[in-house]
This record gives sequence, C-alpha cells and structure tokens, in this order.
Amino acid sequence: MTTFISDTFEIQLRAARQALLERLYAQRGGVRSRAEVAADKRARAADDNDAVADPAFDLGSVLGEREAGELAAIDAALARIADGSYGLCLDCGVQIPAARLHAQPTADRCLDCQTRAER
Repeated sequence: MTTFISDTFEIQLRAARQALLERLYAQRGGVRSRAEVAADKRARAADDNDAVADPAFDLGSVLGEREAGELAAIDAALARIADGSYGLCLDCGVQIPAARLHAQPTADRCLDCQTRAER
C-alpha cells in the first residue's frame, strides 16, 4: 500500500479513535470512570428499592464492551500502519481491496478470509 493511502487511512483511524474517546468520556460523565458511573447507578437502584434489572445499566455494559472492541481494532490497525502491514490480510497475506478498507478501515482480513473466520 502506498504511503499516501496509508496516511489517508491513518488520519481517518486517528479521527475515529478521538471521536470514540470523546464519546466515551461524555458518556461516563467527564472524568468519572466507568466503574464509578456503574456504582452510582447501582446505588441509586438500591436506594429506590428497585428490584427490576436496570436496562440502561445492562445496555451500558454491552456498549462498553463494543466500544472497547472498537478501540482495540482501531489501535491494531494503527499498529499495522506503523509496521507496514496495513492492508494485508492477516490470514492469506493478499492486499485487502481499498474499497473494503474505506468501508471498514479496521479490516484485517480480505473478505474471503473474514467470511471463513466468521463461520
């Protein structure tokens, strides 16, 4: 992959990373950690004698896992850019088509290998 194309994807990935971190920061109430927010929600539920599961808490846990996975995928893609392997399929080593990378800049497999991995 040419340096220009890698630079383009690096800019896109860094912007996505920053946006994700800002969204997580905002969701967590600024400087408060995820654990602090979760503890506050549980404490409020206990104070209200709410025996019903908190769907917002459960959704937050799922979103946190998804966002953590997204952040890890972005960081892995940035590492591949740094080591020169970005755009090469991890399984078969072929060049991942630029159209796939534009659609999914964190893609680490060609479509055929990704399809096999998901089975």
